[in-house]
Amino acid sequence: MSEPAYKRILLKLSGEALLGDGDYGIDPAVLSRLAAEIKQAQARGVEIALVIGGGNIFRGAGLAAKGMDRVTADHMGMLATVMNALALQDALEREAVYTRVMSAIKINQVCEDYIRRRAIRHLEKGRVVIFAAGTGNPFFTTDSAASLRAIEINADIMIKATKVDGVYSADPVTDQSAERYRYLTYDEVLDRRLMVMDATAIVLCRDQNMKIMVFDVTSPGCLARVIDGEDIGTIVERG
Repeated sequence: MSEPAYKRILLKLSGEALLGDGDYGIDPAVLSRLAAEIKQAQARGVEIALVIGGGNIFRGAGLAAKGMDRVTADHMGMLATVMNALALQDALEREAVYTRVMSAIKINQVCEDYIRRRAIRHLEKGRVVIFAAGTGNPFFTTDSAASLRAIEINADIMIKATKVDGVYSADPVTDQSAERYRYLTYDEVLDRRLMVMDATAIVLCRDQNMKIMVFDVTSPGCLARVIDGEDIGTIVERG
C-alpha cells in the first residue's frame, strides 16, 4: 500500500452528516461507518483531528432568526456540537480507536478543555482528537472553527465533508447544468460567492495558506481516496 498523501488532517463534519435518512438526531449506522473509515485512515499512520457541527440537533443561527437572542442561541448550538462529538467518540472507541474530545467551552466533567499543545501531543501519540463547541464564541461558525483548528495544529489539509462530490457553480440538485470545479483559488471562492464555507473561514485559510478539499462523505471509501491523494472532490488553494 502506498504512503498516504497527508500526515495530519483536519476533517470537518457537519452535524447533518450524522443524520443518515432521518430528519433529526444521530443515525448509529452512519456513526459506525464514519468511525470505521477514520480507523482505517489512522491505521495508515495519518494523524486525524475533527471538528463537528451541531445542525442535526440545534442550529443557533436558525433560532436567532426567529427571535431568540443570538448569543444564547449560539451557546446552545455549541452544546449540540459537544453531544455529537461525544457520540462520535463512543463510535470510535468501539472500534478500539483512542479518542479525545476537547471543548472550546469549559465542560470538564464530559471532555477536556481545548489546549493547543495538548491537542498536538494527543495527535502525536496516535489519538484521534475531536474539537467541540466551535471557537467557543458566538457569531462564529464551525467552519471558522475548523479553519482555526487546522491552522493551530499545523494540519497538512482541511477536509470538508459534504453531501455532494465537490464545489459546483450552482446547486447540482436543482440545476443539471451545474459545473463541478476541480480546483479553485481562495479569491475565486470569495469573488463568486461559492458556498464552500463562510467568508471568515476562507479568509483564515487564505491568509495562512491552508489547503481545503471538499468531498462527498456519504460515498463509502471516499476518505481513503482522499488520503491516497486521488483527484476527487474540489481543491481550494492559492493560484
